[in-house]
Parts: sequence; C-alpha cells; structure tokens
Amino acid sequence: MTTIAKITPADRDDWLELWRGYLAFYEASVADDVTESTFARIVADEELHGAMARDAEGRAVGIVHWLSHPATWTASTYTYLEDLFVAPGTRGGGVGRALIEHVKSCAEGEGSHKVYWLTHETNATARALYDKVATSTGFVHYEIPLGR
Repeated sequence: MTTIAKITPADRDDWLELWRGYLAFYEASVADDVTESTFARIVADEELHGAMARDAEGRAVGIVHWLSHPATWTASTYTYLEDLFVAPGTRGGGVGRALIEHVKSCAEGEGSHKVYWLTHETNATARALYDKVATSTGFVHYEIPLGR
C-alpha cells in the first residue's frame, strides 16, 4: 500500500535521491544552492508544497511539488503541479495517480479552481496516466529564460 505524506526535514535524503532522479530523467541540472533552497521552501510549506509517496516497506517511491497562485479567470486560485516523479521500479503501480490525487485533494481543500501541469511531449509513460486523470487542453507552452 502506498502512503502519501507532507515532506518533512527527516525526508531530506530520500527526497534528494528522488529529486536527482527527476532531474536526470529530464537531463537537467540545478545548482546545489537552488536544490537546498527548494527543499527548505517545500518543508516550510508556505508557498511551495511537497508530498512524498512511500511503499508498504516505507521506501520513498515518489515526490510531487505544487503551488497555488491567483488567476484572472476565477476569483479563487489555480494550483500548478510543478514536479512529479515516480521511481522507475515502481512506475505503473498507482503511485503517480496517488500523488496527483493528493494534490487535487489539497487544491480542493483550499478552494482552488483547477490543477494543471506540463510534461514533455515525448514522456509517453506519464502522458498515458495524464490522459486518464485529466484533460489535455491543446495549449502549447512557451517560455522566455531570464538572465539569472
């Protein structure tokens, strides 16, 4: 059975392993100070939130991070699911779905209007799940990197 709980300071090592796995999956890197800041903000649980999935033996098998923000098309907020990662050996077992459901429940609890997220178009495994639990909007994502 999978359990989902808020990320705490005691989860740091497990979180770091999953975070590094997530970055490796996307062939990305983040400076160590940014990783430390990210973990601290998740643990503070003020603007940035995080939860960890553990299997029946207590092993960390997934993480999710999200934030809520004001929106112009509703009087409430939108919830952005920013990061979702499930350890490769446990994919397809319901962990991703449980993490999404956790974020959905938290968003509903705070009165958010919707939960949304992005994924890479080549991430077929994740998209198979997303197509079951959400609706693809057809929007194309653009971004402008800023000089930081």
